[in-house]
Amino acid sequence: MTTFHRSGHQDGWARAQLPPVAEWPVLHLRAPYDYPARLNGATRLLDDAIREGHGDRIALVVPDGAGGWHEVTYATLSADVDALAHVLTGELGLVPGNRVLLRGFNDRWMATAWLAVMKAGLVAVTTMPLLRATELGVILERAACAAALCDATLAAELTEAARTRQVPVHTWGGSDAADLGVRSARHRRPFTPCDTASDDVCLIAFTSGTTGVPKGCMHFHRDVLAMCDGFAAQVLGLTTDDRCIGTPPFAFTFGLGGLLCFPLAARASTVLLPKATPESLLEAIAATRATVTFTAPTFYRMMGLAIRKDPTRFDTASLRCSVSAGEALPDATRTLWREVTGIEMLDGIGATELIHIFIAAAGANVRPGAIGRAVPGYEIAILDESLQPVPTGTVGRLAVRGPTGCRYLADPRQRAYVQNGWNLTGDAAHMDADGYVFFKARTDDLIISAGYNIGAPEVEAAVLQHQAVAECAVIGVPDEERGQVVQAVVVLAAGHAPSEALAVEIQEFVKRTIAPYKYPRIVTFAAALPKTDTGKLQRFRLKEAR
Repeated sequence: MTTFHRSGHQDGWARAQLPPVAEWPVLHLRAPYDYPARLNGATRLLDDAIREGHGDRIALVVPDGAGGWHEVTYATLSADVDALAHVLTGELGLVPGNRVLLRGFNDRWMATAWLAVMKAGLVAVTTMPLLRATELGVILERAACAAALCDATLAAELTEAARTRQVPVHTWGGSDAADLGVRSARHRRPFTPCDTASDDVCLIAFTSGTTGVPKGCMHFHRDVLAMCDGFAAQVLGLTTDDRCIGTPPFAFTFGLGGLLCFPLAARASTVLLPKATPESLLEAIAATRATVTFTAPTFYRMMGLAIRKDPTRFDTASLRCSVSAGEALPDATRTLWREVTGIEMLDGIGATELIHIFIAAAGANVRPGAIGRAVPGYEIAILDESLQPVPTGTVGRLAVRGPTGCRYLADPRQRAYVQNGWNLTGDAAHMDADGYVFFKARTDDLIISAGYNIGAPEVEAAVLQHQAVAECAVIGVPDEERGQVVQAVVVLAAGHAPSEALAVEIQEFVKRTIAPYKYPRIVTFAAALPKTDTGKLQRFRLKEAR
């Protein structure tokens, strides 16, 4: 029976939304995951670095706006974080336990905001820049946010979502007196970290899931450190000499770990790119002498092709490791990257529910065709439908347990994801006698395209809002570059005829309704959709018909 430590939160809402302890997965909290009862993650990531004498080391490398780069030391970042924490608790009146939505690009301000929220004992609710007002509104409500912090250039959609919910929006990047940067300049003094418990919630990361209703994954201060002490330290082996770089936004825990928490925990540095193309990422690697990359297989493929096309243009000699996650890594992409860079890519599988990667292999431990083995501290099993282990080499349900695990925000789907103490990831896989895991497919209707998780029902709901659409079914179809792309099969309303122009119109409509990356890249028309006798849509029949 889990006993909570005394909370440091004044607002106890987050802890009250946790699932019953009986519905939690089994947790392995042995060393190095045996954290003390009182713990604030920002102290370990930043304050301890200063005390250890790393204040003059470079923490962040960011574009300077003039084609060059600006370096931010640990001491400067710490001062920035303390100043903003004073604004949050003093001027804005937020109290420990309040939820704060964060909306911005991967940049100095977003890093500062995330760390300041944690240090002040608040709960960060990270969101992607691409989300629209409708999606942001759902998250504001689900997390009962007390405030939102946002890049001024991204404020329009968030302001629209927050207005009807009476959530104040505070922006950075402007020049008026209310701007967070202007306010922070008045508070350049140390901030005492909130006395949080190691099992106080510090992060709610939303995953799109498969039903269109976002699932909030609730993570503790100790969980943030566990991903640093697990995959980053024991598999990736980050050191103070490393410099991380990549593309996943902080709203993805893949990006939050790889591009912020991992390098800070290792007293390394990180290059933050607000936006990147394959070519600009390669140029940034050369310019900043980055050593570790984090991105999805699709991006690696495009970078590899760019290098192959012009081998003398891009200098990747500084790289020692490349981490791939977010979707299945095709062997062709792994081979291409190895041929053009000499680097054996580090593949990994993780989940927002477990905060980061829990299966991986690096260097000499890489085995062809396999994702890898359990990250130290995690236990992997392949189970049948009765949750019994299957024979070696047999495909079954991937199950995992370790120092982190699924705790959904007040969501009945907790009982489906966690069964008999196991986290059931929704992946089909098999494992060999040495513990290497071989991924086969997703076991649900989640579409993974270029590293983004897209729920088919959510896209269907958006398509159905178009006046010409009577019915719609969305499936993922194989794609060489993106892994999968979204296809919408549409039954038109009376008075409308199929045409290429209408297909494009539906695509553009979806882009305006939900995040653009979710739009159907393929739109086809049908007279009817396959259904059961009770009227339930049979997506699998559409997939079989391709």
